[in-house]
Amino acid sequence: MTGMQRRLTVHAIALSLTLAALPLTAGDWPQFRGPDGQGIAQDTQPPLSWGEGRNVTWKKKIDGLGWSSPVVGGGKLWLTTAAEEGKSLRVLALDPDSGETVHNIELFRFEAPPKINEKNSYASPTPILEDGRVYVHFGTQGTAALTTGGEVLWKTRELRYYHRHGSSGSPATTKDLLLINCDGYDLQYVVALDKNSGEIRWKSYRGDSAHAYATPLVISADAGKQLVSPGSGRTVAYDIDSGEELWWINYNGFSNVPRPVTGHGLVYITSGFFKPDLFAIRPDGRGDITRTHVAWKYSKGVPLTPSPVIVGNELYIVSDNGIATCLDARTGEELWKERLEGGYSASPVYAGGRIYFLNEEGLTTVIQPGREFEKLAESRLDGRTLAAIAPVDDVIFLRSDTHLYRIEEGK
Repeated sequence: MTGMQRRLTVHAIALSLTLAALPLTAGDWPQFRGPDGQGIAQDTQPPLSWGEGRNVTWKKKIDGLGWSSPVVGGGKLWLTTAAEEGKSLRVLALDPDSGETVHNIELFRFEAPPKINEKNSYASPTPILEDGRVYVHFGTQGTAALTTGGEVLWKTRELRYYHRHGSSGSPATTKDLLLINCDGYDLQYVVALDKNSGEIRWKSYRGDSAHAYATPLVISADAGKQLVSPGSGRTVAYDIDSGEELWWINYNGFSNVPRPVTGHGLVYITSGFFKPDLFAIRPDGRGDITRTHVAWKYSKGVPLTPSPVIVGNELYIVSDNGIATCLDARTGEELWKERLEGGYSASPVYAGGRIYFLNEEGLTTVIQPGREFEKLAESRLDGRTLAAIAPVDDVIFLRSDTHLYRIEEGK
């Protein structure tokens, strides 16, 4: 090899590594519920309506089943799937422009996967993209970190607990930590993993409780960053660095799924089965703040599964049986309530000045945010749809039980 050839080869390798770790931009969708984890897409203008063969740029068959949402950043789209009826847990990277597969990597394999709820999948937690890496979580069946070039950095199966219905909560990140709720039938705890090694940095046990499936949220409060973590019987805010319990509220509920949202100096959480309540909490207390820091509570048509979304001064929820409600986020006043078609698991998103509600049968209802209900459009696709949509720029990526769609105007 000549000196010129060596220099060209080195340059090609460096360029390849650079492209493999392109930085995230404001328009990307890097985790469950987007850049801030609250279902808000900035600087986007996705299409208002679509259908099979209308405004669909491509439709890609995805082997296996997974209810993880697509995440997009650095020129790639990532999602997880469980192939071979749950025996092969995989992470996929696709070219978002063409839908072509860039990486298809088996991370964990099981000859006898555990039983789960028939509505769940073995690949329900959503990956996280950050700083040229992708963090992938399959609940009790394993957690891993990869470069966005496809190199596996570490894998662990140290998070052991009994999750009879399967895993669903996604991780959160802050600083050099990967933060995960681990709420099983036998053990309930929150854990912080070192993002560079996968080793446990701290673990905080919840005590004698019950199972839950929620995704925690990192918030900024007057005393610094906190991890707000819903669980059975209570929601706890943890110190990011130590895992110390800072404050908590108690309630009757378990099997929580919705991710918290925050705004107007409040944190909004739901209590879970069987009769869920929605709480607005002031996060500046210490210890048990159940009686002192609940600003308001709402108890009609509260979701068991979809997360809330805040737009301006209003908070929007949709119950699992399709009751959409708009509340004043500051006071809890009910502004309107309307029935949408079908059942709901996916969390709503706000993009392009509109709110998108995706039901479990491929129907997306789009509304205009505001203190009066205004439906703008309805769109249908084939298949079951339990994963949240991912809006990026002028595109929506939508996953069904069999396919992934790229949806954009005029295609």
